[in-house]
Amino acid sequence: MAWDWDKLKQQHQRPDSGVPPGVEDMVRKFKGLKLPGGWIIILVVLAIYIGSSTFYTIGVDEVGIVQRFGKYVRTTQPGLSFKLPRGIEKVTKVKVRYIYKEEFGFRTVEAGVRTQYSASHAYGGEFLMLTGDLNVAVVPWIVQYRVKDPYEFLFKVHNVRGTLRDLTESTMRLVVGDRSINEVISKREEIADEARLLLQKELDEAETGIYVVAVEMKKTNVPEPVQPSFNEVNQAVQEKERMVYQAREEYNKAIPAAKGNAEKTIKSAEGYALDRINRAKGDASRFVALYNEYSRAKDITRRRLYLEALTDFLPKLGSKYIIDANQRNLLPLLNLGKQQGVQE
Repeated sequence: MAWDWDKLKQQHQRPDSGVPPGVEDMVRKFKGLKLPGGWIIILVVLAIYIGSSTFYTIGVDEVGIVQRFGKYVRTTQPGLSFKLPRGIEKVTKVKVRYIYKEEFGFRTVEAGVRTQYSASHAYGGEFLMLTGDLNVAVVPWIVQYRVKDPYEFLFKVHNVRGTLRDLTESTMRLVVGDRSINEVISKREEIADEARLLLQKELDEAETGIYVVAVEMKKTNVPEPVQPSFNEVNQAVQEKERMVYQAREEYNKAIPAAKGNAEKTIKSAEGYALDRINRAKGDASRFVALYNEYSRAKDITRRRLYLEALTDFLPKLGSKYIIDANQRNLLPLLNLGKQQGVQE
């Protein structure tokens, strides 16, 4: 049987035969194609590639960390800078003025005027802490930080964020563990300041290149299952303190009043004693002076004393009538004072 080679070749060139029509012709034309100025186009493309990979810009709040074959070589400041092409030198931009934030015990879902937070019970391993008086406290807090040493931030620690969170949590547990539950609830600012100083020391020792701007503690409390019992204990403590304050108030009122009365009585007694002593001394001095005068002229002094006694005594007797023993008719004498307008 003879083969029709021309017919077989046409079948192979059909679309349903699996071989695209005209592919060989297209390849042949492309090989014969010659572009004018081909080397110029290649040089332009190469120049664009080199320019885009050698010039870079650093923002005002950033610095650039340049690595050559993976090794740190220099730090560039904000502005336009130059480096070797990609593959030789690499630049990493680090924000040194941006304030980063890490949240513990909660997460911010949507920030805004009314910030929404995620459910805190999902992060119980972070905010449940044991206090110094063996109570469990709910302590959510925020750490704000920035990069102070880009070199240490990039190369000294493998996972800076994880290290920061671990050190922050351990530091806060250490500080809370030295306080009572009442101090944890009422002295949040003091605890936050102490935790910030201790955390900064730990971060510096770990060479993280991080500066802690602030540690802010959110509302602290006890776990929900024990809140009713804790509130009852607080009410009892407050009632105790109120009664103690009332007792101290009564004490402060009664004791000073008693001391004042005692002081008044003592002063009155001292005044009375001084008065009696002065009177006795005056009477004694007067008697001594009178005695001295009497001893000098007894008759005259006796008569003067007699007259002075009558002068003090007679005005107290009222009306007086002196009648002669031989007088028999008293009627004319009884109204002598009335006629003269003198009342008896």
